[in-house]
Amino acid sequence: MIADYMAKGFLENIIDMFRYDKKLYPLVGDLMKDERVRVRLGISALVETLAREDPQNILSSLPGISDLLKNENPSIRGDAAYLLGIIGHPDAIPYLRDASEDEHESVREIVREAIEEINSRIRNGHSDRRQAVSGFS
Repeated sequence: MIADYMAKGFLENIIDMFRYDKKLYPLVGDLMKDERVRVRLGISALVETLAREDPQNILSSLPGISDLLKNENPSIRGDAAYLLGIIGHPDAIPYLRDASEDEHESVREIVREAIEEINSRIRNGHSDRRQAVSGFS
């Protein structure tokens, strides 16, 4: 249902759904596997919004997103690395490092940028999301 709503352009409605039902956050990884580009772009916008507005709860999406770094589709692997950089949590770095030798140069570049973004936030003290997610660290 969420993917279908996203495909129809109901991003604001979906953001509201996530704001009110924190149990939806772990679904982000599954939603990123959708073949519809509009859905994957919408999920990126969703994560960007929720990373700003709800940084603690977005952490529950990390395991599902990190799993996508091993997806057979290089676009999905790159999208996953991008989202981990947007979320900016240090716990994502080991997963990103594992993906840093991806067979596709574009994925490797996105992985490097995500690691740099997270490290920059840590160095600059902008990462207020240092608490580990239970079962993820």
